[in-house]
Amino acid sequence: MIGQVTATFCLERPRRFRPDGRRWRLGVAPVLALALLLLPHDLDAQEVTKIVRIGVLSPGYAGPSPFMDALRDQLRQLGHVEGRNITYEFRYAEGRYDRLPGLAAELVRLNVDVIVARATPATLAAKHATTSIPIVMPVVADAVEAGLVASLGRPGGNVTGVSVVARELSGKRLQLLKEVAPKASRVAVLWNPDNPAAHILLRETGSVARSLGLTLHPLPARAPGDLPGAFSELNHTGADALFVLDDPLLIDDRARIVDFAKKSRLPTMYGLKQFVEAGGLMSYGADIIASYRQAAVLVDKILRGAKPADLPVEQPTKFELVINLKAAKALGLTIPQSLLVRADEVIR
Repeated sequence: MIGQVTATFCLERPRRFRPDGRRWRLGVAPVLALALLLLPHDLDAQEVTKIVRIGVLSPGYAGPSPFMDALRDQLRQLGHVEGRNITYEFRYAEGRYDRLPGLAAELVRLNVDVIVARATPATLAAKHATTSIPIVMPVVADAVEAGLVASLGRPGGNVTGVSVVARELSGKRLQLLKEVAPKASRVAVLWNPDNPAAHILLRETGSVARSLGLTLHPLPARAPGDLPGAFSELNHTGADALFVLDDPLLIDDRARIVDFAKKSRLPTMYGLKQFVEAGGLMSYGADIIASYRQAAVLVDKILRGAKPADLPVEQPTKFELVINLKAAKALGLTIPQSLLVRADEVIR
């Protein structure tokens, strides 16, 4: 053990003699005193704190992330302080979902204590890479439908986290878009076919669209380089509104997407408020910052001994409607007052 000191004493009697010729005898008390002197002065300071490692698997790019900042801050509040008792191993696929299995395997070889898998593609890759290391998903679309857990209440296996119900989310977003653009009949849908969650969202969105009398035109974009082609195709669809499905790569490229929507004068619904903060018209979706904090609490429980199989998959605690009035004005749209009073945030 680090910091442990072993004192070895010779059992042979000392051979020094007193003036009268008799040998000196070393008593028990002096031996104990010598042993105490050789022990560390501060035993508490010598204790070794176990450092846990959190593996983070992300489909996106390295760089600042308000979502990961939220997770790390929440863990810090729960007593897991970087540099003292916790470290992070980050692995980024940089937009190439085909790299996720290899990156997940790296984290498994490192034998990290927990894997935080960002978005459905990363969670699936981690799940295929290990059945023993706990996996926490900060937010995915329909974890049961994606095959990540057996059920929300009893996930089983080694995966737990936060999941949204795809159909309810898609339906609400389309209804809000219809309120802002009541004359819209054709809606282009920007999505990433390489994201399994996007297939679930697209199917549910199509089902709700039919009930609202809307026709969808899917526009695939698997990588940033696909966006110009998707935008060009959109101009030929006759779409009068745009719907952007949640995807890590699309949010990373939100500035270009928002700029195109402005130039095309298309009312656009996004799933994350970060698009609206970048100048987009409106968004409705889970408060992802809050979801990452929920995930941090689950990570903490696992580090303290809980098993993922026994931790029910949670649902987001807060959904946000965010509207950008500056963007609406640029599009010549008037946002109904009935919608403004329901908004959680209005950017003026």
